[in-house]
Amino acid sequence: MNSVPFDSFRDELLQDKDLRREYDRLEESFELAKEVISLRIESNLTQKQLAERMGTSQPAIARLESGNYRNVSLAFIRRLADALGAVPEVHLRKLES
Repeated sequence: MNSVPFDSFRDELLQDKDLRREYDRLEESFELAKEVISLRIESNLTQKQLAERMGTSQPAIARLESGNYRNVSLAFIRRLADALGAVPEVHLRKLES
């Protein structure tokens, strides 16, 4: 069985315009999740410890890190950033047509 590097496989799939649009839409959620995981690990914190610092629950952190979250408030992001010794940045960009 031949194997294909993931990057090559992904790039081939993303040639489809509809799939690319959905991938780009989801990328924001997963990018935030990757940043949170990275900063949490760098800070030597467990999900539970981070949650305690923020005054929230461990499952809330797990949902955030999975990319499976809805309606995260700016206040939550600020508490998260404070707990991780980070600064939140919010950006808007025009959708490509």
